[in-house]
Amino acid sequence: MDKNALTYENHVKQRRYDVAYLKMAIEWAKLSHCTRKQVGAIIVKNGMIISDGYNGTPSGFDNCCENESNETHWYVLHAEANAILKLAKSTNSGEGATLYITLSPCKDCSKLILQSGIKRVVYMNAYKDDEGIAFLSKSDIQITHLPVLENE
Repeated sequence: MDKNALTYENHVKQRRYDVAYLKMAIEWAKLSHCTRKQVGAIIVKNGMIISDGYNGTPSGFDNCCENESNETHWYVLHAEANAILKLAKSTNSGEGATLYITLSPCKDCSKLILQSGIKRVVYMNAYKDDEGIAFLSKSDIQITHLPVLENE
């Protein structure tokens, strides 16, 4: 088999895995108690899920994410921050891992992604502000926007 065929085959295989992990992140997002927006994140390294998270309040807080005006409480953690913090408590390292997330990271979470050693981010939907993605791109982190379709 020639090199181009192998490259194409690897690309197709990677896309299948990317879609599957994004679908897992979608399911994880459904665990969020936030009413405005539910976001899920999965961190994968060497073919294994090493962490996961969804947006929500810190441990020990009431699960209500929004106030009476439907504004998100300042202390609500983003899905990728939750996954990275969970990873930090484990024996795993984010070095070289891939983050799958249903919404592209904000600029604050992008700093956490960079510092955690994650080398690839695959996201489904774009966040209102693209500064986080721009920051990661400048930091040599591979970015893949992959809108997952229901029939995939």
